[in-house]
Amino acid sequence: MSAIRDIPLKTIRGGQTSLGDHAGTVLLIVNTASKCGLTPQYAALEATHEKYRDLGFSVLGFPANDFGAQEPGTDEEIAEFCLANFDIAFPMFAKIVATGADKHPLYAALTAARPEATAHDSAFRDKLERYGIPPKGPGEVLWNFEKFLVGRDGEVVGRFSPEMTPDDPVIVAAIEAELAKPL
Repeated sequence: MSAIRDIPLKTIRGGQTSLGDHAGTVLLIVNTASKCGLTPQYAALEATHEKYRDLGFSVLGFPANDFGAQEPGTDEEIAEFCLANFDIAFPMFAKIVATGADKHPLYAALTAARPEATAHDSAFRDKLERYGIPPKGPGEVLWNFEKFLVGRDGEVVGRFSPEMTPDDPVIVAAIEAELAKPL
């Protein structure tokens, strides 16, 4: 079992879990926020989850307030928002810190495994810098809705820039390639 699977996690409703509970499943792990310009990606995340769920795939959402204080709510408020606005059925977890010295061990492992995100170009990073928002540092998550793809074996196999939606052909191809691998 991969070490990433052993990291303790808390569900958005307060239950204790780990990625070990998703062993054998291809995962798309996403740091989410309710008040971000990228928040509409929740709809595409849910659609992607539903499309591939029966093939052994799941989206996992990790709310984080790291960027522009765009996830200020409590876990209960976040869960209600996701259900009311996007009918989210994929697993959501308790709010975490995704960057910096206090980053959650899961995000420390994800960013260590994949220090660079795939992006079509540098436009999103450039846009943040034009707004006076410098990147947090090498290897750190750039913004809300950055995505990590974890294979059935628990290894981090991909990382995608926040502006790449879950239905982007690059992400879809990566998900489908992982799903095609034998158990």
